[in-house]
Amino acid sequence: MSVVFDKPHALCDVATHYCPGCTHGIIHRLVAEVIDELDIEGKTVGVCPVGCSVMAYDYFNCDMIEAPHGRAPAVATGVKRAKPEAVVFTYQGDGDLAAIGTCETVHAAARGENITIIFVNNTIYGMTGGQMAPTTIPGQITQTTPYGREPAVQGFPLKVCEMLAEVDGVALAQRVSVDSVPHIRDAKNAIRKAFDNQIHKRGFSIVEVLSTCPTNWGLSPEQSMERVRTEMIPYFPLGVFKDVAVWTESK
Repeated sequence: MSVVFDKPHALCDVATHYCPGCTHGIIHRLVAEVIDELDIEGKTVGVCPVGCSVMAYDYFNCDMIEAPHGRAPAVATGVKRAKPEAVVFTYQGDGDLAAIGTCETVHAAARGENITIIFVNNTIYGMTGGQMAPTTIPGQITQTTPYGREPAVQGFPLKVCEMLAEVDGVALAQRVSVDSVPHIRDAKNAIRKAFDNQIHKRGFSIVEVLSTCPTNWGLSPEQSMERVRTEMIPYFPLGVFKDVAVWTESK
């Protein structure tokens, strides 16, 4: 009998707290699969901050550290510098990484810290009740933009990968999605590349994953996946914005 699917060892055998239809579970599985395939569970340290990922320490079998809101890249920097042999990743939402943690993110990238950032973008604050996030799309209705985000009032969304691609210390800046099987495969490849960059000391890698939030969007899981395809991907195009490994190999 052939094995069609097996739970990654790096993923704990527990139920998660995420809302029905949330794609955090898919992203967790991809990270765990990569940890298994690279055989690095024993030396991996994950950092989860405040947000929907706040209890991610219950879901991974590798060492996990809880960080203050927005400070995951700073904590990861400390871990990596104290234990350079460790493989260190952060798992952050858009409100955490691109709002209260913008400074930590940009300066960790500018320093070229040899860490891996998994950035989950669902264009809204999830855990705190559905407020506007730095990535909320123009026109999107949230608890704090009941008539839709108006750039003239609330400003434009941050496109994090495009911004960080201009920073010299960044080895990889790639945006992926988990709305379909082909995109899930692409997402796993990107996450693996980000971990591989760290193992080969190439510097700072960030993988932005477009994700869903059915509860705060007020949509069904099926409608949420469709929103990713029809609204989020057109505004946040998928692709590689910087890849030092490819550039180096082509020289």
